[in-house]
Amino acid sequence: MTDGAVTETARVLVAADKFKGSLTAVQVAERVTAGLRRIVPDVVVEALPVADGGDGTVAAAVAAGFERREVRVTGPLGEQLTAAFALRDGTAVVEMAEASGLQHLPEGVFAPLTATTYGSGELLRAALDAGARTIVFGVGGSASTDGGAGMLAALGARFLDAAGEPVGPGGGGLRDLATADLSGLDPRLADVDLVLASDVDNPLTGPKGAAAVYGPQKGATEEDVATLDAALAHYASVLGAEHADSPGAGAAGGIGYGALIALGASFRPGIEVMLDVLGFADALSRATLVITGEGSLDAQTLHGKAPAGVATAARAKNVEVIAVCGRLALPPEVLGAAGIRRAYALADLEPDPARSMAEAGPLLERVAENIARDFLT
Repeated sequence: MTDGAVTETARVLVAADKFKGSLTAVQVAERVTAGLRRIVPDVVVEALPVADGGDGTVAAAVAAGFERREVRVTGPLGEQLTAAFALRDGTAVVEMAEASGLQHLPEGVFAPLTATTYGSGELLRAALDAGARTIVFGVGGSASTDGGAGMLAALGARFLDAAGEPVGPGGGGLRDLATADLSGLDPRLADVDLVLASDVDNPLTGPKGAAAVYGPQKGATEEDVATLDAALAHYASVLGAEHADSPGAGAAGGIGYGALIALGASFRPGIEVMLDVLGFADALSRATLVITGEGSLDAQTLHGKAPAGVATAARAKNVEVIAVCGRLALPPEVLGAAGIRRAYALADLEPDPARSMAEAGPLLERVAENIARDFLT
């Protein structure tokens, strides 16, 4: 063994997130496993794909044994689409991006003022229909900035203008909001434990709010951002200022605020929730080495992303952690402080970003071979 301190009875736990745009979390685990076994054929590997509440959360739950359920819902532009949630033993994992995510917009098409979260509410209702008693609501990657108004409308709320007519869809429509009637919200929500799982802790409005920070990613111009921020502030003045500044209120275009103020949700960092739901503690108890990772290990990783959460949990149990990534932008001392012994980047093997992404699978297998040589032989 040249680098690590893992014994010949090593049990490797692969708990990595997706490499966005290249590999799903399941594919990352498959490629890492293949590479390790090419060098150490009899190594024991357990795969537990992870996610932090954003896109890929349902896929991670299904990989861990949850049942995939599909339902027709309303997309961010009002179109019908098929979305999925995961269910096991009364716990549902619902990913808002499945219904209201940026991936559902045609390439180059944005609707910052009118995109809606209505489909996310339909997805939550489907989880209720399936008998869920606990709902983990992963939020991130949204196409909308409507404060969750669309979601709440799908669950029975009414948002009316001064003439008593429903306001238009999206954050732009909230400028005309006169009254909000939450009395028609699905009564089953009162008996459900709804956990808002997110990797961001932004407030609803202001310079660090939903519109200012994330609006431009959704096609919002500077003028749109100002319009949306004012509309969200007005929306909060009608629904109630409570929770507007709470951590997570600004998540996914303010859908966090809607869940907190109207659905009685509790906020938890997404990776913490998902590690609990996926059974990470049990898997960790069987491991002598953990391999985690994501597409880019950078400053954002340290703020609630999956690899940081995995490393924190593993360090608490004195299990060594190695990371894999497409691109590495953190120095060794920062990685070490986060609980990551060493990181291996695809960019070290293929510096051209386009080629690295296109050939991510084979490159990751080669990276895993190097890990096996350094830590398992």
